[in-house]
Amino acid sequence: MRRFLKETEVFDPDRVLHYIAEISQFHRIQGSKELPEAVRFIMEELRIWGLNPVLHEEIYDGEASYLTFRTPIAWDPVRGRVEVLGRTLTTGQTPLVVMAHSPSGRAEGEVVHVFREDDWENVEGKIVLAGRDWRDAYRRVNEAGARAFIAYREGTGNAVPYIGLFLTRDDLEWAKIPAVAVPESLAKDIIGKLNSGEKVEAKIEVETQINELQVLPILYAEIGRPPFILFTAHICHPKPGANDNASGSAMLMELARVLSKLYDDSFRFGFAFLWIPEYYGTAAFIERYADLGKYYTVINLDMVAGSPDRSGSTVMLVRTPLSRFSVVSGVLEYFLELANESGRSFSGSPLPKLRLKSFPYKMGSDHDIFNFFGIPSVMPITWPDRFYHSSEDTVDKVSRETIEIIGRAVLATALALAKGERAELQRFARGYTMKYLGELSRERDAEEAERLVMIGLSRDSEFLGIESGHRFEAEPWLVWERRGVISERFIRERDGKLAGEFKELTRDRKVLAQLHELLMLGELLPKERAFEALREEYGEIDEEKLEKLVSLLEKGGVVRII
Repeated sequence: MRRFLKETEVFDPDRVLHYIAEISQFHRIQGSKELPEAVRFIMEELRIWGLNPVLHEEIYDGEASYLTFRTPIAWDPVRGRVEVLGRTLTTGQTPLVVMAHSPSGRAEGEVVHVFREDDWENVEGKIVLAGRDWRDAYRRVNEAGARAFIAYREGTGNAVPYIGLFLTRDDLEWAKIPAVAVPESLAKDIIGKLNSGEKVEAKIEVETQINELQVLPILYAEIGRPPFILFTAHICHPKPGANDNASGSAMLMELARVLSKLYDDSFRFGFAFLWIPEYYGTAAFIERYADLGKYYTVINLDMVAGSPDRSGSTVMLVRTPLSRFSVVSGVLEYFLELANESGRSFSGSPLPKLRLKSFPYKMGSDHDIFNFFGIPSVMPITWPDRFYHSSEDTVDKVSRETIEIIGRAVLATALALAKGERAELQRFARGYTMKYLGELSRERDAEEAERLVMIGLSRDSEFLGIESGHRFEAEPWLVWERRGVISERFIRERDGKLAGEFKELTRDRKVLAQLHELLMLGELLPKERAFEALREEYGEIDEEKLEKLVSLLEKGGVVRII
C-alpha cells in the first residue's frame, strides 16, 4: 500500500495555494451573485484541463426547499458603515461588516448590550449589541422595536466575524432593521464603557440588494466510469474564506487535474467531483441529480489548510459513522499518517510533522448528508482555526505543508482503492477492522459494533472485489421519513410548538450528532440494540434526552416508529 503515496508526488500544493488565492477574491455568500461567479471560474479551469464539467443551476429565493433546507433570500451587500467609540468600520475594509442577508437601513442612537434576560427590558429604540444566539436575538430585537443590531463573537479578537442570518422570504415580514458585525475587541470596549455607567452612541448605515432569485450552483465532473469515488467541497462562505473553504475547493481542483491524467480503464473506480454551497447544494444535488447507487464513498474536503503554528490547528480525520462503517476511513487514516512522517526518533521510529488524530463521526459539513443517504463518507479537516469565520481567514494564514499532507493522503487513498490488489485490500480490511474494534473494546463491549462492522465490510467487498464481512437482516426500529439535517429551524417550519424543546435538547452539538447517528442505527437495529450500538461508538450518551428527541421527531412526522 505504501507505494501509492510515492505516486502522489504529482500533486502540486503550490497550485492549490494559487487557487485558494483566486477563490478568496469572491464574496461567496449563499444567495449572492459572487457565489456562482466563483463556480464559473472553477468550471473554466476544469475545461482547460480537458474535463467536461456540468453546471446545474438551482435557485435561492427564500422559498425553495431541498431536503430539510429552505433556501435563504437572494441577497447582495452594496455598502455598510459602523461608527462607534471613535472607530469607523466599512465594507471597504471587509464585507463582513454587514451581516449576511441583512436588510438595508440606517440607525443612530444609544447602544445596549443584551446578556441576561432582564437586559431585554431596555432595547426599544436602541441599537442592540449581542454576542450569541444571533439569529434568535435578531428576531427578538426586531419585535422589541430596536433600531439596529450589532453582533460580535467570542474568540475573534480584532477580526470581524462572519455571522449569517439566512433569512427566508417569510422572515422578511419581521426582519426590518440593519444588522452589522464588529470585532470582539471593539465589542468588549463598548461593554466596558456600558458596565462603568457610560453612555455609548453608534451610527449604522447598511445598503443591500434583495433580489427575486439567484443561482444556486452545483458543479459536477466525472472521470472514467462508475462506480465512483466522489470528492466534494463547499465553495460558499464570505471573502476571504481562505481555509474555509477556498482550501477544500482548490484542493478538489488539483485532485481533478491530477486524476484526469492518472486514470486508465484498469481502475476499478472512476472519480467524481462536486463543488456545492454547503448543505444547501448537497441537499439539492441528492434530491435532484444524484444516482446514489453509483458512488462507493465520499471524501469531503472542508478546511484542509489550517496551520498548526498560526491557526492552532490539528489535522483531524472524521471517520464514517458506525452505521456506515467502511475501510475507507482506515485507508485515509493510513495515508495521512504516512504523509505526515518526518524524521526519526532516537530508536528509529517515524515522527509526525503535524498533530494528527482520528475521531468518531461528527457533524458539521456535507459528509453528513451523504452518510444519511447510505454512502460512507469521511472528512479530513484542520481544526481548531483561530481565524475561522472571520475577516482574518486570509491566504497568508494557510499552510502549504498541511495542504501537501492532506492532498497527497487523499490522492493516495483514491489510487489505493482504485488500483490496489484484492489480496492487499483484503489484508488491510482485516487489519483495520481489528484496530477499529480494538479501540472500541478497550473501554466497553463491542458486540453490536462487530455486527455493524461486518455489514460495512460486506458493502466494501461488493465494490472492492474482496471477501470480507457479511450481511445481517435488518430489524428496524424506525423509518427516517424526512431524511436530512434536522435543525430547530426545520422543526419550527413543521411544528412551532416542538421547536423550542428541540432547541433546548440539542444545545450540546454532541447530542445532535448522536441523534442523527441513532436514526441511522434505528433503521438497522431494534431500539435497545440501536442505543447499545450508540454507546459502543461514543461511550457515554444521554439516553433520556435522545429518547425525548426521537419522540419529538415522531410527533413532527420526521420519523415513523415501526
